Amino acid sequence: MSIEVKNISKSYGAQKALDSISFSVSKGEIVGFLGPNGAGKSTLMKVLTTYIKADAGEAKVNGFDVIDQQQLVQQSVGYLPEHNPLYLDLYVREYLAFNADVYNVPKSRIEEVIVLTGLSTESHKKINQLSKGYRQRVGLANALLHNPAILILDEPTTGLDPNQLVEIRNVIKNVGKDKTVFLSTHIMQEVEAICDRVIIINNGKIVTDKKLDKLITADKEQVIEVEFDYKIEAEAIAKISHLKSYTNTHDFVWELTFLSDKDMRATVFDFAHDNGLKTLQLNQKNKNLESIFRDLTKK
Repeated sequence: MSIEVKNISKSYGAQKALDSISFSVSKGEIVGFLGPNGAGKSTLMKVLTTYIKADAGEAKVNGFDVIDQQQLVQQSVGYLPEHNPLYLDLYVREYLAFNADVYNVPKSRIEEVIVLTGLSTESHKKINQLSKGYRQRVGLANALLHNPAILILDEPTTGLDPNQLVEIRNVIKNVGKDKTVFLSTHIMQEVEAICDRVIIINNGKIVTDKKLDKLITADKEQVIEVEFDYKIEAEAIAKISHLKSYTNTHDFVWELTFLSDKDMRATVFDFAHDNGLKTLQLNQKNKNLESIFRDLTKK
């Protein structure tokens, strides 16, 4: 296993940031670690990268214990924290050369990570001259310098514009081809585009841990939005088969939630016909990761 977490707990005073959580990540997986602000994501990443110690439990990274084998863990991990720490007055190559000395890796590696992260055109500039997107690339390049087996990325796309998001996403997907990637983000589209698996944490506890495709198709729930041409009472709507819930969103528009394997739009159409109504619109609203996230983390 690349990452093993067993019953990890961490508190800050009376606040329990992590509450006995456990999971493992296999070599080569790209895992999205999601949760609301304050759910415990950054705390766990700091535990896994040896920046802080847990109050209880065990964790191993690349087979090394985060307490007893800290240096070996650090050698195994490329870490990009939420607030990317950079020396802004250094040139890109100068900054990477400094860290190459820290990691004791050959200078030839600098050019490799510059190319890998798409920094070639900006590598002659000072870091304070770079956009946020390119500063994130510098952080990724630095995390990759010592060719770690595992990348731990905390909010790697925060504050980026749509073009920068696509660029950083492609960099992460590219480097993730031969590494384990464990990343947190609030951007669900990024998770759907990059990750194989999703772990969602809320109030310090894991509320789901599934492969992305299995998570999105985990149940038979489907939502249909229908607009009739005339008012109909809720009592009549409630008689539609397989209906789990229903909401009159506005005027003659209803949002109907079903539990069924089959496409329920035909049933809604037949219901309208039998009740002398016309359907002005009939749309199936597929569940996505964002709606699943809301369902699992709402208070």
